[in-house]
Amino acid sequence: MTEKDKIRWGIIGPGAIAKAFVAGLADSDSGVLAAIGTRDPDRPGLAEAFPGARIHRGYEALLADPQIDAVYIALPHPGHAQWAIKAAEAGKHALVEKPLALTAFEADAMMHAARKAGTFLGEGFMYRQHPLTLKLVELIRSGTIGEIRLIRSSFGFAMPNFKPEHRLYANDLAGGGILDVGCYPVSMARLLAGAATGKDFMEPDKVSGTGHLGRSGVDEWASALLQFPGGILADLSCSISLKQDNVLRVFGTSGWLEVPDFWFGGGLKGGTGEIRIVRPDGTSETVTVEAARHLYSFEADAAGTAIREGRQEFAWPGMSWADSLGSLRVLDKWRQAIGLEYDIEKPERRKETLKGMPLKRSDGPLKSGSGPIPRRAIPGLSQAASAVALGFEDFRSFSSAAILLDAFFEKGGNLFDTAFVYGAGITEKLFGEWQASRGVRKDSVVIGKGAHTPLCRPEFIGQQLTQSLERLKTDHVDVYFMHRDNPDVPVGEFVDAMDAEVRAGRIRGPFGGSNWTRERFDEAVAYAERTGKQKPGVLSNNFALAEMQDVIWAGCVSASDDDWKAWLAARQIPNFAWSSQGRGFFTDRAGRNRHEDKELIRVWYSERNFARRDRAVELARRLGKRPIHVALAFVLSQPFPSIPLIGPRTLGELDDSLEAFDIALTPEEVAWLDRG
Repeated sequence: MTEKDKIRWGIIGPGAIAKAFVAGLADSDSGVLAAIGTRDPDRPGLAEAFPGARIHRGYEALLADPQIDAVYIALPHPGHAQWAIKAAEAGKHALVEKPLALTAFEADAMMHAARKAGTFLGEGFMYRQHPLTLKLVELIRSGTIGEIRLIRSSFGFAMPNFKPEHRLYANDLAGGGILDVGCYPVSMARLLAGAATGKDFMEPDKVSGTGHLGRSGVDEWASALLQFPGGILADLSCSISLKQDNVLRVFGTSGWLEVPDFWFGGGLKGGTGEIRIVRPDGTSETVTVEAARHLYSFEADAAGTAIREGRQEFAWPGMSWADSLGSLRVLDKWRQAIGLEYDIEKPERRKETLKGMPLKRSDGPLKSGSGPIPRRAIPGLSQAASAVALGFEDFRSFSSAAILLDAFFEKGGNLFDTAFVYGAGITEKLFGEWQASRGVRKDSVVIGKGAHTPLCRPEFIGQQLTQSLERLKTDHVDVYFMHRDNPDVPVGEFVDAMDAEVRAGRIRGPFGGSNWTRERFDEAVAYAERTGKQKPGVLSNNFALAEMQDVIWAGCVSASDDDWKAWLAARQIPNFAWSSQGRGFFTDRAGRNRHEDKELIRVWYSERNFARRDRAVELARRLGKRPIHVALAFVLSQPFPSIPLIGPRTLGELDDSLEAFDIALTPEEVAWLDRG
């Protein structure tokens, strides 16, 4: 390959690791150093450390350089997601020093940006492409030590002194052992467990962890136990203030393997790597692997090959996107087990989006929001609400939930679905932290729900609402639903309790019932009209193109049959539809010959629903969409106010749901999808 054909690399963060990568580039076949980006271009020694490189003032200037093909991001951990996303948006390929991100949620957002941009994104574990790693996998796959039972690995060293400003101790730089060095034994254990079972890698069934948080609040030493399918265990440890033996040991039924400092191969500048094979009788032999090239040259060439071939991720044994996400999920659980949340992940500090930007707002009255989500007027609400509401039950930390909440808001979404029982209050707490951090309460329409069975009684409405408002960090909700109904209680008592909250200013919009029957709702309206109370004005029942054949959970009510449609259309009652996409019925998870998912079978399988699914498949094919988009468009296109509740877990799932807004169904198409 000529110099003209080589990948032109730029460096973001010209520190010690960047210098190692540049030395690897010099030994590579595919890449060449072209430029660096630094916030201090006048720093002494840059020209000598990065010979021949253009020096840009700031990372943005490097990304704007048309003579750069790819960037190596060697910043401290908190800067990885921000600059990888910006690199993708600038059309640059990115190799990011491990760990790829602080969390799996951040990594997913980085992958989403790269996927949309069509750029390469890789996690820089230099050992993964080294010949020593390949030899180790070969020995395990060939059964050299029999069936694998236990993996033990450590990566630990002792810093000379405690320095709170040093990146390894600094809380603001996400210091500590788990992210900086614990990621190595985690990634290796997953690789070897996979090798033992014929896979590229394997996910553990169970992760448990412990550790010591030091004076700066980061983990100074920590251990984790991973349990894989088939009984393989991994006993892992890391440290930044404790020297460990740093030997990888893989125990099988016919002996074990030992590899010292496995991440180092045969040495930084090349050399001989060793794998010791120990037999049950105590005899041993040593397998050697020669590598004359610089350690970092292997990952540079692997990235270069992927970029030249138009691939967006590493080929095995490099870290694929799924591999990186799996490793980060393990690290997330390890951190959670020891209570390690960095201050920079908390709402008081994380006031900007993952790109390090203020949250984008929309100016003036809105019909379509700031993105692809349109807005509509809902009777009883003082401001327009987005045509879909966001639920976010799957999140358990502010930093993870904020990624999705920020994206939804910036796309025009302002309707948020919360409930007293979701995640034992975590959903409400996360939304409260987010809206306070972003200062968007006045721009948001908040749904609150309470009085879920078995606490479905009038007295619990006010009691639970008090707790909900404290969690939500607000003095009111905009829409309120009773989460269930209790037919043993006269409906007027429930109306009285909700009306009292309206008069107290704690409900400032419509209220109604979630999972209420038509008869119960009509009875409640009649009572309110007789007594001068606010009438129930909204429902939140299941509504989808597919009709529920059996309730998903006890006390649920579906509003998808013909009688319900006629009732909703006649009264023009807004219905906030949960499970509006059939919980997977319109994806490949369902089918006349698919019987893996028992819930899908019980709740949705019927010939009438499959006929609807067939029509959704046919229309989706004509429109260049997927059946699930058609199913959501069906819910949005009803002759009554129909507001789906969506629950994406990733940015990709959010964008996928929003493709439904590209579909404008006619009344005839709605009727055809429903009845043929």
